[in-house]
Amino acid sequence: MANSYYDPADLRKFGKITEWSEEIGNKFFDYYGKVFEEGALSAREKSLIALAVAHVVKCPYCIDAYTKDGLQRGITKEEMMEAVHAGAAIESGATLVHGVQMMNKYNKLSM
Repeated sequence: MANSYYDPADLRKFGKITEWSEEIGNKFFDYYGKVFEEGALSAREKSLIALAVAHVVKCPYCIDAYTKDGLQRGITKEEMMEAVHAGAAIESGATLVHGVQMMNKYNKLSM
């Protein structure tokens, strides 16, 4: 990714966000760690969800991290792609359903 705004090496620096706001940064990482612990969902399932969400929010760092994490947890490329499509479908639907707002506004203004 030469000459890219996103430098893959920056992902390794993520933990340094605590340097400029130690208390809040540490609270975030405590929360983040707790979220990804085994619970009602397995760590594997959470990794797959995180990968889909990473695509929806378009975070290249998260995509890299959760592709790697998924591979380590035995998630197949087919499962990963299906999760990405599920996220894309929800994102598309959320965009399109807002078309109802536009239709309502148009109808109101054109009366």
